[in-house]
Amino acid sequence: MRAIFRDLPDAITNTERLADRLQFSLKNIGYEFPEYLVPDGHTMNSFLRTMVLFGAQQRYESISKKVKRQLEEELALIARLGFSGYFLIVWDIVNFCRENNIMVQGRGSAANSVVCFCLGITPVDPVSNHLVFERFLNESRKGWPDIDLDLPSGDRRERVIQEIYRRYGKHGAAMTANVITYRGRSAAREIGKALNFSPST
Repeated sequence: MRAIFRDLPDAITNTERLADRLQFSLKNIGYEFPEYLVPDGHTMNSFLRTMVLFGAQQRYESISKKVKRQLEEELALIARLGFSGYFLIVWDIVNFCRENNIMVQGRGSAANSVVCFCLGITPVDPVSNHLVFERFLNESRKGWPDIDLDLPSGDRRERVIQEIYRRYGKHGAAMTANVITYRGRSAAREIGKALNFSPST
């Protein structure tokens, strides 16, 4: 660069000084989840805990030591990883759906979480069913946990999407898609399954 800009030595020196002062890393451009607005006197961690413990009282006739221990472990990990707001936002979306008679169901590995169960996101008690929470979330996993919500298609689904945009803004929500392509042989196999052909056909 010095050779290219030899007629501007001060520009090179000033650029070096500026570069030395910058505290930027590529890690700085990672996604930041929108904040869930909690009531006064709460943090996202404390509000999540409050709602989960309230939900546990609704879900369980009596909260066993095993359930309490699992709740504490999950809440501690969620707080440590900074995911409390994420769980609150998913809970908020589920509540919106239920308040508006829109069918919603959490599924997938989120069913392994007693926090998701107590928040009403998933319908399955992972403790009594001996599900492994670490399959859903653990310290070594990179990225956000995957909480899938099934919604009806059509206008009701669109209403939920628009409400998410309204609540969390254009920069806090985005549409994604997964496109699956089939080659001839696998396409024929899938069609055969749909038409109940035997695998030998």
